[in-house]
Amino acid sequence: MRIIKEADIRKNEILDAAGILFTEKGYDNTSVTDIMNAVGIAKGTLYHHYKSKEDILNALIKRQTADIFFSAKKIADDKSIPVKERMIRTILALHVDTEQMEEQTMMEQLHKPQNTLMHEKTKKIIFQEVPPILADIVTEGVQQGIFDTAYPLEGMEMALCYLDVMLDDNVFELKQPQRQDKIQAFIYYLERLLGVGEGELAAFEEAFTGRQGE
Repeated sequence: MRIIKEADIRKNEILDAAGILFTEKGYDNTSVTDIMNAVGIAKGTLYHHYKSKEDILNALIKRQTADIFFSAKKIADDKSIPVKERMIRTILALHVDTEQMEEQTMMEQLHKPQNTLMHEKTKKIIFQEVPPILADIVTEGVQQGIFDTAYPLEGMEMALCYLDVMLDDNVFELKQPQRQDKIQAFIYYLERLLGVGEGELAAFEEAFTGRQGE
């Protein structure tokens, strides 16, 4: 007797199987047939829910990042938290090290050659979603006279580029003193991007240092 499951349940089963296969074999080396066999469904069932392997990948990445973005946005929108503290807490919630993602092992594979498309798509979503969240906080800070910048969004894009590349262990194998220098440099220039005095964002260093030690 054929088992019929609710659409959301079946979709998540497909994503779960795909996540495991992408981890074990790499995205490029995983076929739609591999995913079908892992779930135990026919081709028609899979294509009823997803148009292609890339469509599955898109849905998987969206599922993995949704909780992080939601949590960060919740903090960013909490007006009871002072602007500077809210920015720190939001950055830490958005910290792009994938520790909070449900398929951490898979995300650690992003830098492998066979997972280039996964890596590109994940970065695209991050750079689409993260800067606007931070820019809203900066804009509020400008309105309160805390920050002084005409480019809240662009400034946050620049900041994210630095964090994403220079503190990525898969790009640069930094030793702790080097990482600390990078963090201090980031804070130094972030203060200038936001138009505040030197040392006004010193709490950022403590936040990042604490996170590194976790």
